[in-house]
Amino acid sequence: MIVEDGAPASADFSDRVAIRTVVVLCLGGLVAALMQTLMIPIQPELPQLLGTFASNASWVITATLLAASVAMPIAGRLADMFGKQRVLLVSAVVLVVGSLVCALANSLLPMLVGRTLQGMAMGFIPVGIAMMREVAPPHLSSMAIASMSATLGVGGAIGVPLAAWIAEDYDWHVLFWVSVGLAAAIGVAVATLVPHVHDANGGRLDVVGALGLAVGLVAILIAVSKGNDWGWGEPTTLGLLIGGLVVLLAWGWYETRHDDPLIDLAVTARRPVLLTNVAALAIGFGMMAQVIVLPQLLELPSATGHGMGQTLLQAGLWMAPGGVMMMLFAPVSSKLIDGLGAKVTLLIGATVLGLGYLAALLLMGAPWQLLIASMIGSAGVGIGYAAMPTLVMNVVPGHEAGAAVGLNALMRSCGGTIAAAAMGTVLASNTFDFGGHAVPTLGAFQVCFVFGAVAAFVGVAIAAGIPAARRGVATEAESAMVH
Repeated sequence: MIVEDGAPASADFSDRVAIRTVVVLCLGGLVAALMQTLMIPIQPELPQLLGTFASNASWVITATLLAASVAMPIAGRLADMFGKQRVLLVSAVVLVVGSLVCALANSLLPMLVGRTLQGMAMGFIPVGIAMMREVAPPHLSSMAIASMSATLGVGGAIGVPLAAWIAEDYDWHVLFWVSVGLAAAIGVAVATLVPHVHDANGGRLDVVGALGLAVGLVAILIAVSKGNDWGWGEPTTLGLLIGGLVVLLAWGWYETRHDDPLIDLAVTARRPVLLTNVAALAIGFGMMAQVIVLPQLLELPSATGHGMGQTLLQAGLWMAPGGVMMMLFAPVSSKLIDGLGAKVTLLIGATVLGLGYLAALLLMGAPWQLLIASMIGSAGVGIGYAAMPTLVMNVVPGHEAGAAVGLNALMRSCGGTIAAAAMGTVLASNTFDFGGHAVPTLGAFQVCFVFGAVAAFVGVAIAAGIPAARRGVATEAESAMVH
């Protein structure tokens, strides 16, 4: 069902249409997020598969991360300008093209192009979250946003075991042919099943602002991602960090003086939005620390004394229930948001995430014990991730919802990038010799769990300062959508 421009908003959509739309958008978000971990099972073999050096092959993973970080806020702004359904469809098409390029690639350059396009498709998730409020009636809105938000974690959690299984039994190109099929199916579903509401607000894209944000973010994220390999004190690392910060400061100065900015910094500086985004940074750190540390501990040889001796596929399967927990707790989060408010829900989610890390400190004796800790932490992520976009959309005008949710998703992604660098530094700095290889000590893993818990509880402290949303602001946002 396609609703032409000028069609009524969500109140006139039946529950059936709303649920159908939510299912399509959640599946699309799941497929887009799955691309983030698709290459992890074959990462060690990439230099041989692509005929390049290991240092070059690592960019296959990094390129997707960088493209996703830049794409999310820009896709949100484009959705506010041209309509969310259109941007969702374009994102699906980009994912098809990127997956096809990767499926046909046998060398580094085309693989980097394809992986970059796959990362750009991550803009699907924040745009989908922003669209939920337009198509879902009030009694389904919280559930829809919670389910869509959970796809960020679920896609990453199921990506590793799925990709490991495919890579073990088939040619590695099959990974991307499967991606082509999934992305094409999502594109068709978005075109035919997602209603096109009247949410295009016009305007022009702030090209200078988009370029400035992209350059600043990419410089900083490259430095953070490669700092462990290059050395944190090396001129290249420091130059990218400092240069990126300077560019972002200049970008902020420019945006505040632009009549139609990429991101309205005056809105994002409002205390509820600002604190929610800072909390997203901390909670994103907490979620990614789990994804990075637990598989390494599971895959270490048991002869080390603290490793679990699991294969990559086995480790992925032990982690997969965490993704299921995130989805199962989406309705729980929805009930909490409706009953207690988004702020309290975020506090609960971050607290549960922190408790998951504390549980991990006590449950390091067997894979099933780590499974329990992972499920506790994942439940916290499922609860907290749903609350953040709700907090943001409660206080921003409707015509800026896409950009605002995109920025929040960016902050979560940046938190994950920082976590990867921090965990990598801790694990690489505390090792012992095992058969001629440097292996992280038990204490290194314990420190990582402590860092994850601290990040989560810092998120609790930040979220506690978020003021309650004023009803008048929500009304203003709804009015802006109508006009």
